[in-house]
Amino acid sequence: MKPFLDENFLLQNKTAQTLYHEFAKSMPIIDYHNHLPPDQIANDASFANLTQVWLYGDHYKWRAMRTNGINEKYCTGDAADFEKFQQWAATVPYTLRNPLYHWTHLELQRYFNIDTILNADTAKEIYDKATALLQTKEYSVWGLLGKMNVKTLCTTDDPTDNLEHHKKIAAGNCPIKVLPAYRPDKAMNVDDPAVFNAYVAKVEAAADVNVVSYGDYLIALKKRHDFFVEMGASVSDHGLEQVYAEDYTDAEIDLIFDKIRKGSKLSLEENHKIKSAMLVEFAKWDHSRGWVQQYHLGALRNNNARMLGKLGPDTGWDSIGDFSQARALSKFLNKLDSTDQLAKTILYNLNPADNELMATMIGNFNDGSSVGKVQFGSGWWFLDQKDGMIKQMNALSNMGLLSKFVGMLTDSRSFLSFPRHEYFRRLLCNMFGEEIENGELPNDIAWTGKVIQDICYNNAKQYFGF
Repeated sequence: MKPFLDENFLLQNKTAQTLYHEFAKSMPIIDYHNHLPPDQIANDASFANLTQVWLYGDHYKWRAMRTNGINEKYCTGDAADFEKFQQWAATVPYTLRNPLYHWTHLELQRYFNIDTILNADTAKEIYDKATALLQTKEYSVWGLLGKMNVKTLCTTDDPTDNLEHHKKIAAGNCPIKVLPAYRPDKAMNVDDPAVFNAYVAKVEAAADVNVVSYGDYLIALKKRHDFFVEMGASVSDHGLEQVYAEDYTDAEIDLIFDKIRKGSKLSLEENHKIKSAMLVEFAKWDHSRGWVQQYHLGALRNNNARMLGKLGPDTGWDSIGDFSQARALSKFLNKLDSTDQLAKTILYNLNPADNELMATMIGNFNDGSSVGKVQFGSGWWFLDQKDGMIKQMNALSNMGLLSKFVGMLTDSRSFLSFPRHEYFRRLLCNMFGEEIENGELPNDIAWTGKVIQDICYNNAKQYFGF
């Protein structure tokens, strides 16, 4: 029987072990999409205890705790930090075969050198040891990122953000390159007229533009896009159920914008048309600046209206959706390609049933103008686990070039989430190792090792220009 989480964790043969330890393990990390708070990076924040760095904002853990019958006060409520940790520790033994079990113990090992299995009985010992370490300078935000060899990361930022924390980071001596990413989801959320018009007011203030018409709105958002360029941004991101690609005329969009500005609710057709128009404009801006655009597709958000009302979004009430993706995605990408305005693009898929769809879609628009111009992004959210990542890499291998893949990202709000890169790298090395030992691939360790290093780091460095 193999020991749990030893140095050869997930590496099922000698070749896989060689590929990981000699090629993948020491590669730096480019984390080109996450939700880390820029203010904590700017201030090199420290954490008072393990709960603050590990449980605050972590809806993955909250979902597991709720399923285990833990009261909400220990998740998002006002229970004391150690009480929250105790309830999480009591839940961990029940997460067997959930990725949380692996992530939890990887993070304890890599950051705190704790090999003890977390449960109700070991909670205080682990909490006290980790909390004591968190009081030292080595365990501030910069220290935690340094431990994982993070070189570059991109946060996720609203167009109205003044990016003051990024300014502070750029002006300071932060050892990690930290860049903003333009995320205009709220800018195109026309589902609720009151919410949309309140957001337009924020855009007006941020851009110092009086928005009367749709043209004014684009001018204001473009000014914010230009500001992000000035701040070093070269990446955008969109979180969508599906891509919108309805036919429309400029006159139609002007009328639709006027209608919602007057407080009237749009029809479904009008809703989709104005979203389609905005997506095209955003994509053209990205192309003009040489940016990489990312599309996270397929999440069915805010399913529990009662809990959404109590706690707000991003608190653990989302799931995989079964949206129709292919036709609209093809139409959208083709519209941009037809005028040679398709930027480098990464498509992330949340429904594993659509993996092969995405893996073949990217091939339609890889035109040789750049290496891996259109990418099938790594398994994300519910799929950034063993089975999900393997399925994504197998689909990409079978229908594209895994060797040109830009690899893993955390998509996380936690500074302790970076062992997910290690998890991915171990799975990647094991895939190659198994096929080499089975005679399905040649026993060329040097070349295979180079391909693995490219996937882990080099491809992303070249693709993003970091």
